Amino acid sequence: MRAFAVGLWSYRSLIIIFLTPLLLLPLPLVIPSKVSECAYTLILMAVFWMTEAMPLSVTALLPAFLFPLFGIMKSSVVATMYFKDFHLLLLGVICLATSIEKWGLHRRIALKLVTLVGVNPGMLMLGMMVGCGFLSMWLSNTSTVAMVMPIVEAVMQQVMSAEGQVSTHQEKAMSGICNPALQMEGNAEKQSEKGKEVKSADPVITEIVLTVPEEDHATENLPYSPLNSKYRTHRDHMMCKCLSLCIAYSACIGGLTTLPGTSSNLIFAEYIHQFYPECKSINFGNWFIFSLPICIIIMLLGWVWLHWLFLGLDFRYMLCSKGGRPEREIAAAKLIKEEYNALGPVSRQEKITLVIFSLMALLWFVRDPGFMPGWASLFPDYPGYATDATVALILGVFLFIIPAKRPTADGYEAMISWKEFEACMPWEICLLVGGGFALAEGTKVSGLSSWVAELMTPLGSLPVLAIVAIACIIVTSVTEVASNPATITIFLPILSPLAEAIKVNPLYMLIPATLSVSFSFLLPFSNPPNAIVFVYGHLSIMDMVKAGLGLNIIGVLVVLLAISTWGTGIFDLNTFPDWANSHGLTNTTGF
Repeated sequence: MRAFAVGLWSYRSLIIIFLTPLLLLPLPLVIPSKVSECAYTLILMAVFWMTEAMPLSVTALLPAFLFPLFGIMKSSVVATMYFKDFHLLLLGVICLATSIEKWGLHRRIALKLVTLVGVNPGMLMLGMMVGCGFLSMWLSNTSTVAMVMPIVEAVMQQVMSAEGQVSTHQEKAMSGICNPALQMEGNAEKQSEKGKEVKSADPVITEIVLTVPEEDHATENLPYSPLNSKYRTHRDHMMCKCLSLCIAYSACIGGLTTLPGTSSNLIFAEYIHQFYPECKSINFGNWFIFSLPICIIIMLLGWVWLHWLFLGLDFRYMLCSKGGRPEREIAAAKLIKEEYNALGPVSRQEKITLVIFSLMALLWFVRDPGFMPGWASLFPDYPGYATDATVALILGVFLFIIPAKRPTADGYEAMISWKEFEACMPWEICLLVGGGFALAEGTKVSGLSSWVAELMTPLGSLPVLAIVAIACIIVTSVTEVASNPATITIFLPILSPLAEAIKVNPLYMLIPATLSVSFSFLLPFSNPPNAIVFVYGHLSIMDMVKAGLGLNIIGVLVVLLAISTWGTGIFDLNTFPDWANSHGLTNTTGF
């Protein structure tokens, strides 16, 4: 029976792929309408996305042939949904990310940050969170964690190694080099002679002690585990846990700050531009001003939470002067400084990348910041023509043109090549997002989104903030078992018409939901950054569940605080905008 179950489990993907469409088939057959046919497609895609029975990008192609076959949308119309302004923006951002990774700018930033904040566990955790958060504003969360985690692992190993050597010296200083056979001698003269012999051999013994692994008695306070051989003390184990978690979590938190920081943010922005073209509130400047305080608050509270959970609440070590630092911290700081110095002076390529990086961020911010005229106002005859994708593409193309080194007779090497760009380009995300846009358009054309919104209209009797809180909790729960892009793609076309039905600014519902999608902190498979840090072997699933649950609560509460305070003024959320009236609800269903 066990063998049969194991064999059945190995075919689980095929079973899901074949059984799910068959089990859902009565929906369009018993209730023949465009709504039921679109619902069939939506539920089928949701099951495939959440179970990952098929690759996410392959599942995203289902609307391309199901919608034409059901008569919901023409194939030529569906095809236009798979390449939008979002894809052009992503192309430009990946060009920059390719240059940053190729020339090692990310490593220089991370190492410099550590040399500034120090290497004691608490300060190192805070510094790494800030560094990861900053990098993930512009790079993908996965790339950021993959870059930084090896550096953190090296620091942790050096700290533990230095502590082991220091502890050995301290034990010798307190108890001396004692041989039990010598202690049995009763003759004082023989003891003295033996002591001299030991003393004369002391340099040799010291050398051996420093190179041979220590005895297991140093880890007796830990329960037996295959991992225990890595750690001398319980404190070392806790340090490795909190540093690993802080890398994964800060990368997800930092990505909230900018529109290109996460694919969920980009999907949301493109959804707004696609279905509410008159809405001018969603731009890089407004989003940055709104999200930066959220990122800072969650980061600080998350740091306190992780510190309390794994290191305790003793923050007195932060007040110690440099002279009072433990030897293990001095040794680890020396290693980091050596690694940073080994990078040498800032190269020409790093300088060019940094200039492009700064210029892209600046032009994004001042294109149409909302609180003052931006450079887009220089083209009054073409309002809305230039977007963030325009900036990203211009500067991204420059990276293919600017020579990385002095040109020679054989030609020149550009800052990035097409092969390098292609290796970094997440093509699967392009298809996934395109499938999401096609699904959103299908729910609108078929009337499914309006029907769902009408069903949820009774929620309008609740306070708006309570509705938003319920939506955030649902989204945060779903994103733990489904990918972030898939989750936001499913919920945007549901929450948007709901907001219209209860006459609430759609941004009041969609912005918190979009931010909450990134709070997938509970499980190793909830997102790639969690998986990366988990495979290093410092964490158990329960460690992630305990830490992630607290951070989920912190994240949702901070988002609710933001949307009801400074977010209200930035996005004018207290009024139902005219641009939302263009999507009035009409029941075209057969239900």
